[in-house]
Amino acid sequence: MHLLPKLNNCKVTIVGLGYVGLPLAVQIDKTLNCHKTGQKLRRKIVGFDINQERISELKKGFDRTNEVKDNDLINGNNISFTNLESEIENSDVYIITVPTPIDSFNNPNLKPIEIASKLIGKTLKIRRDNELIKNIPIVLFESTVYPGLTQEICIPIIEAEMVGKVNKDFLCGYSPERINPGDRGRSIGDIVKITSGMDEITANWVDSFYASFIEAGTHKAKSIKIAETAKVIENTQRDLNIALVNELAIICRKLNIDTLDVLEAANTKWNFLDFRPGLVGGHCIGVDPYYLTHRATLAGYSPGVVLAGRRINNYMGDWIIEELVSVMTSEGFTLSRSTFLILGLTFKENCPDMRNSGVIKLIQKIKSYGISIVVVDPFIEKTDKNLPKKIDFYNKIPTNQKFEAIIAAVAHEQFKLLKTEFFKQLIVEKGKFVDIKGIIPRELNPIRL
Repeated sequence: MHLLPKLNNCKVTIVGLGYVGLPLAVQIDKTLNCHKTGQKLRRKIVGFDINQERISELKKGFDRTNEVKDNDLINGNNISFTNLESEIENSDVYIITVPTPIDSFNNPNLKPIEIASKLIGKTLKIRRDNELIKNIPIVLFESTVYPGLTQEICIPIIEAEMVGKVNKDFLCGYSPERINPGDRGRSIGDIVKITSGMDEITANWVDSFYASFIEAGTHKAKSIKIAETAKVIENTQRDLNIALVNELAIICRKLNIDTLDVLEAANTKWNFLDFRPGLVGGHCIGVDPYYLTHRATLAGYSPGVVLAGRRINNYMGDWIIEELVSVMTSEGFTLSRSTFLILGLTFKENCPDMRNSGVIKLIQKIKSYGISIVVVDPFIEKTDKNLPKKIDFYNKIPTNQKFEAIIAAVAHEQFKLLKTEFFKQLIVEKGKFVDIKGIIPRELNPIRL
């Protein structure tokens, strides 16, 4: 019988301090009493990341993702941040929250999660060989994966690195992240957490662990594979729904119908799903479907619907610019002498996350026509290394020039507050507005999706 870590008094290490790991670490740290039992929690939380610059910023109380409050970092209960492997060797629980991106061929890029698994295996070996703690450690994965990846890829890597065996030297569970970057009304504690474990005892411990600091409660899945699949289908479903309204937008454009008017009318039915057209990006919706289709293909099935939705959503940026260029060319604009203003660069509103942003692909399409570009995004720092090269970038809209076209690409709050007269002073005579997110006043007669 394994001696499991003490639920109320254990050391927890979170590996990866991005949009998922940092809010998770802070949530565990600031929960002083168990939501399930009311008992006092005396946990020590360690946030680990290989990025030294990120660690230095967090120690100073600065989170560049804007996902946690500075006070939660500075006045933490019992939380520390490090990039030193030696400081995580005596932990009871390890939670992996590293990115799981795709490569240029839309195949899963497993390098980050493989590196993290090797780190855990190496750490567990040191921990075991030095007999640092008597109880058995628990390794939890939150990174988005395809069904079976935790047990088929991650666990074998840990076993090989530590020269040990799961269920003998460590236990494993999976609890998919459900973070919604930029959502100030729905924090990590407000979202029901799916939990799972390699066996019933582990699953019960994992469920109780998350239930202690997730106020919204938990849902214990019957297996790790079920929890993994639930995660990828959540975002695949959203991707397909957006693909449907994106295709509707293309059809409506052909028929000279306002897409938003159609959706507003349809939304009066009680069971109509209110999805809006737009560019799809980010670390989840634009990525997770490929993890599911990759595993399905390995199993001998070629998904049709899922990949069709991906093709439509990936095509939207090109379609928008092709439509705009067609209109402007027919009206006598010289593209090589035109400058477009792009409002927004992140993958979604009110956050600085540019991962897989559809706006970046849209910019590439514009530049292919020799058109100059000015990009404005109030959430991105000018020093951000992920900024596209050779573009004029601002945090505020420049008012000292006029543009041949203005494209509202991201619905940041600052952009939604802009009035008709402000837009008029930015546009040349007969200039065009393109409203991807439904935020440009209708009296300006924007080209809508």
